[in-house]
Amino acid sequence: MSTLKKAKNFKKSKPGLYLSIGGSVFGAISAVKQIKEARAEQDKLQLVDALVSAAAVVTSVALLVREIKRLGGDDVLAD
Repeated sequence: MSTLKKAKNFKKSKPGLYLSIGGSVFGAISAVKQIKEARAEQDKLQLVDALVSAAAVVTSVALLVREIKRLGGDDVLAD
């Protein structure tokens, strides 16, 4: 298998899934911090930016859940 094909299939592999989950967790933590700071400063523009970031995290999590379901009966996260 070529290196390019391996790279394309990485997102659908277990390590790719773990990396995506970690990125989503990091994004969620960052979004929460950003929302708290925006509220403390009463900065509406910064709050909108934080909410858009949070929406991106929610979308990412939804995609991960769909990918886990798509992988079928195997318990992807069990190994």
